Amino acid sequence: MGIETAMILAGGLGTRFKEYTKDIPKPMINANGVPLLVHIINFYITFDVKKIYVLAGYKKEIIYDYFNLNGIQISKEEQIYSFGNDVNVQIIDTGDDTLTGGRIKKGLDYLEDNQTHLTYGDGIANVDLNKLCKFHQKHNPLATLTAVRPPARFGSLELDNEKVVAFNEKNQSNEGWINGGFFILNKQVKEYIDNDNQAFEKEPLTKLSNKRELAAFKHHGLFRPVDTIRELEILESELRENEFNFTNE
Repeated sequence: MGIETAMILAGGLGTRFKEYTKDIPKPMINANGVPLLVHIINFYITFDVKKIYVLAGYKKEIIYDYFNLNGIQISKEEQIYSFGNDVNVQIIDTGDDTLTGGRIKKGLDYLEDNQTHLTYGDGIANVDLNKLCKFHQKHNPLATLTAVRPPARFGSLELDNEKVVAFNEKNQSNEGWINGGFFILNKQVKEYIDNDNQAFEKEPLTKLSNKRELAAFKHHGLFRPVDTIRELEILESELRENEFNFTNE
C-alpha cells in the first residue's frame, strides 16, 4: 500500500521569477491554464494520495481564493477543502518569511501518519511514486529524495573530426545528479529542523546525510523545474504533448 499523504511547499517568494510572482505565489503560475500547484496535486491524486497539505506563506490569499472557487470547503477554520475523488486539501499558513525547513517542520506537526510525500510547488516530474515508495521501504532511511539530472542549458554536438555526427537538442545533462524534490519523509525528520529560519536543503539535509539517514532515488525520466519564462513554455509544450504521462500502473 502506498503513502496516502503529501505536502507541497508553496510559500516562498519566487524571486527568480519576478515577472509573475510580484502578484501571485509561484506555485499559482498557470501552465496551460492550470496552476502549477494543481498539476502537482493531480499528479499525487493519480497515485492514490488522499490528504494533501499545501504549505503556504507568501500571498497565501491567492491560494485560498482558488480553492474557494474550485473546491468544496469542509472546514473554514482549518482551511480544508474537498478536491474530488475523496481527496482533502488543507492549506496551512506557515508564515510569510519562514524558510523551507520551518515550513516542513510545521507541516509535519499536522501529519497523522508516520510518512509523507513532499515536493516543491514549482516543478513537475513523471516520477513513479510506487517505485519511490518501494525504494524508501527497502532502504528504510528517515528521508528519501528523488535525484535527477539537471536540465541542460544548451544542445550538444557529437563530432567526428570536423563533422557533426549527431545533434542533441537541449533536454537533460548527463553530468551529475541534483535534488529534484519528490521526497518521502518520516515524521522524525522534524527533529533535524531547528527553527523557521533554516532552509531544509542546508543543515537538515546535511545532518540527515551525515547520519546516513538520507537516500537518493534516481529518476531517469522527465523533470521540469520552472524558474524562467522559457522553462514555463517548455513545460506547457510537454504537457500539451502529454509527455509526462502520469499513470499509476
